[in-house]
Amino acid sequence: MPPPVIKPPFTFETAKAKVQAAEDAWNSRDPERVALAYTEDSDWRNRDEFIQGRDAIKAFLRRKWAKELDYRLRKELWCWTENRIAVTFQYEWHNPVGHWFRSYGNELWEFDEQGLMRRRIASINDVPIAENERKIR
Repeated sequence: MPPPVIKPPFTFETAKAKVQAAEDAWNSRDPERVALAYTEDSDWRNRDEFIQGRDAIKAFLRRKWAKELDYRLRKELWCWTENRIAVTFQYEWHNPVGHWFRSYGNELWEFDEQGLMRRRIASINDVPIAENERKIR
């Protein structure tokens, strides 16, 4: 199911709903579903990768979730303007050999008039954790 369409200009309530919709979609770990929230030519920076377009986003997400297993994400609205939202987030995952990590980051989002994200800039840091230190389930 595609995320709900929430169009700018954003209010506090609609910005929070947009963040929750993104969290829900990413936690599905379904690249097809997640990609529906982005414009066909969406422009991303994710860590040290530069990604352009929906097909590249889907390929990126497939690679991501093939190595970041049991991925669970929490996003929090940081601030917003008419067509931009900033979030802070953390997610937990383990690699194929079972080492757990908590990843912390910030994202800057820019939306088109239809409510699709046309730009995403993500800065992310990974911290190794023990499985019993997990907070997100």
